Amino acid sequence: MPEINVLPKEVYQLIAAGEVVERPSSVVKEMIENSIDAGASSITVEIKNGGSTYIRITDDGCGISRDQVKKVFVSHATSKIKVSDDLDSIATLGFRGEAMASISAVARVELLTRAQGENIGTRYEIAGGQEIDLSDAGCPRGTTIVVRDIFFNTPARMKFLKKDVTEGNAVAGIVDRMAISHPEISFRFIRDGKQMLVTSGNNDLKDTIYSVYGREFSSSLIDVDYSINNMRVSGYVTKPSAGRKSRAMQFFFINSRLVKSQTAMAALEQAFRNSIMVGHFPGCVLNIECDSSFVDVNVHPAKIEVRFANEKPVFELIYYGVKNAIEMGDTPREAVISQKPMQTTVTGKLDFFSKEEEKPKQMEFKQRVDPETFWQVAAPKKEYKVISPRQPKENKAADAPSSPAGETHNYVPDSKPVEAPVLNSQQDDKEVIIPDFRLVGQAFNTYIIIEMDSDIYFIDKHAAHERMNFERLKDSKISQQILLEPVSVRLSPEEYNAVCDNLDLYAQCGFLVEDFGSDTVLVRECPSILNGQDVKSLIYETAAKLMSGKTDITPEQMDWIYHSTACRSAVKAGDTTTPQEQELFVKKLLSMPNIRYCPHGRPVMIKMTKYEIEKQFGRIQ
Repeated sequence: MPEINVLPKEVYQLIAAGEVVERPSSVVKEMIENSIDAGASSITVEIKNGGSTYIRITDDGCGISRDQVKKVFVSHATSKIKVSDDLDSIATLGFRGEAMASISAVARVELLTRAQGENIGTRYEIAGGQEIDLSDAGCPRGTTIVVRDIFFNTPARMKFLKKDVTEGNAVAGIVDRMAISHPEISFRFIRDGKQMLVTSGNNDLKDTIYSVYGREFSSSLIDVDYSINNMRVSGYVTKPSAGRKSRAMQFFFINSRLVKSQTAMAALEQAFRNSIMVGHFPGCVLNIECDSSFVDVNVHPAKIEVRFANEKPVFELIYYGVKNAIEMGDTPREAVISQKPMQTTVTGKLDFFSKEEEKPKQMEFKQRVDPETFWQVAAPKKEYKVISPRQPKENKAADAPSSPAGETHNYVPDSKPVEAPVLNSQQDDKEVIIPDFRLVGQAFNTYIIIEMDSDIYFIDKHAAHERMNFERLKDSKISQQILLEPVSVRLSPEEYNAVCDNLDLYAQCGFLVEDFGSDTVLVRECPSILNGQDVKSLIYETAAKLMSGKTDITPEQMDWIYHSTACRSAVKAGDTTTPQEQELFVKKLLSMPNIRYCPHGRPVMIKMTKYEIEKQFGRIQ
């Protein structure tokens, strides 16, 4: 039987350090958190060689009195908590008392500090867990910590460090995120002697985001400020048109603590669904303010993962807050014009106008699109509903079934989120005022061009019509029609099983689908905007998506069918429409101001300003 050994202090300190000190960036994170907890208003971070040989962090916080300095480097010594009950309501970023002990176990550390009321500062030096020096020092109030030669006594771990540029980028990422989580603190970052970042510390989050991530990202942001269930979410999200190829620009904070949360991520992306381009992801800087007893931050050594007492209110808070911001703050995308002048060579005689202008040929519009339900628009009336960010009301999503532990992020709210949970105080039907516009014409039988407010707008007929149909289907404003001849759809065995398992889903979306046996289904009723051929291809497409094995009906699955139905029933690019039809189309679109994207996330309208046009023609400089 193997003998049980009690590990000496220097060994278990190295083991504990492995949980906290993974690389230079984790050292920087822990020490910045200590500076923030000390009440600093200014923090300077300097590194050399990616932080592997030199890290210095200086703050103007409360400092450490001389009789407390040695305790900083003792395992599980902390000023943040005293008894076990304190763990239920942690309000500080640090609390375990492990960080400095772990850092000093694998590096050479020098500390300079002076507390308020002390005339002389203190210098303390420790390396590999062994005290070297304690002496007087002249220094301003606050604390400076220098960490040199990480893993000098554990060369095996040093081999796992990456290149200096990679480690330095990781440190820069930590400083960036700390800066945006605390805009009230001025951060300064110096890398290999070069100043890389300075924030003002003026408590203006957007100003801090501009300093950290630049003009392009900050100019794409929409303000978020929403409260419900005694919680608040504030910050910014990107416009749907500014979606990115990855989630790298999604930053979530709980009471100003940087966290990773599947619930928050799912709520954010659910709010952007049907507004952002497929395959793109929104960016955000969102801070959730809640009672500290509602969240457990003591679940991971790096304190970046948290556990909520109930994830459903968190999902709803972010979902409705972001959805609200998109509805209120988004604007049509502006066209980007290349600044390079276009070179054109002209030879011969040009006739700009013929003597006899040919009258435009009037084409009969395809009757597949019902003019009574779409094109014919006169004095439209609409109950224009807006989510109120400040006036709580009965939450429609509160009755949604709770999810099992660990799977709460899969919860999605009612399929009509823009009507929940609260409405504008003025809920009476009001006549929508359509802005004055002038129909310019149509390009490529695809884009309607209008002039409005001294700007030019290009409208994608198919994308706009698709989104309008999609919204009408979701609101059940399109009637069902009985097909003169049922549509027979022959499926593969897997597709057949998927469709038959979801007949109720099709019924909720306006389709009467029957099992005909022999891998065949019959469609007897469908929304009135479809024809028989569209129905068949729609069943094929949705059957493939339902083959994943899910049998529970969710708003996402219903949206699959709505997407397909709206797309097939919409006017297609290249379809000819008369000027009268185009004008009625624009009126209907402008009467629905919340429609900015097709269900796949493409913009339905792009604006080209008069300024940009005149700039291209050289009228202005």
